[in-house]
Amino acid sequence: MDIYKFLADHGISYDKFDHPAVYTCEEAERLCPKMPGTPIKNLFLRDKDGKTHFFVAVGYEKSVDLKALKTVLGVDKLSFASPERLQKHLGVEPGSVSLLGLANDIDKSVQVFIDEKLWGQSFQCHPLVNTVTLVISNEGMSKFFQATGHKLNLINVPAR
Repeated sequence: MDIYKFLADHGISYDKFDHPAVYTCEEAERLCPKMPGTPIKNLFLRDKDGKTHFFVAVGYEKSVDLKALKTVLGVDKLSFASPERLQKHLGVEPGSVSLLGLANDIDKSVQVFIDEKLWGQSFQCHPLVNTVTLVISNEGMSKFFQATGHKLNLINVPAR
């Protein structure tokens, strides 16, 4: 997937920032240049049977209560998806998880949930690699979800 072509084809503009490889929000805060927009923590989760996958985006500073989140999502058990599942559904490696990976989910098998406190802001997203960050406006993210065909669910993600 050429994410830059996808964004251009759908009229989604962005500001691009190169930086060293980052694998955690803490590393990103330390190693990335100052950028506009909201830094995002991305959780790629699955249900107990591995049949349903969830992409949950929250502010990077939020510590998510997975036990409470499973109730909000209506499942019995939640766990983090494996690197193989990340590759299969989002086309990314660990450390590069990003909302932009949903462009690779052509079957629309991943359900998308964003903490309602984030919506309305510009987002910082990796373009499928963790050595670059794109800042995309809220309008651009709306266009992105329309282009991928993913239904966006805004929820109050429970914190620990």
